[in-house]
Amino acid sequence: MKKILFLMVALTAAAFAAEVEVANQTLKAYSMIAAGVGLGLAALGGAIGMGHTAAATIAGTARNPGLGGKLMTTMFIALAMIEAQVIYTLVIALIALYANPYLG
Repeated sequence: MKKILFLMVALTAAAFAAEVEVANQTLKAYSMIAAGVGLGLAALGGAIGMGHTAAATIAGTARNPGLGGKLMTTMFIALAMIEAQVIYTLVIALIALYANPYLG
């Protein structure tokens, strides 16, 4: 972890000491890395959340089949909210990639 932090600090120092074009290219590269990592983590978290939601719904339906319809409706609402969080991350990543306010 310390090596990664040191590498990022060293690259940041080099970016600020370099010309403006090199700094812009470095910022674009960091934006791509951040977008990829952010989307990966969001997709992972969303998949885990959706899996837990489906497992809980199946377990609840198995215990009380009469509530299956209500549980299914609640599950779909929860899945939509989980997916919305992943879409928000996608929007932030697209802003970082294509409309980055820090590029000069």
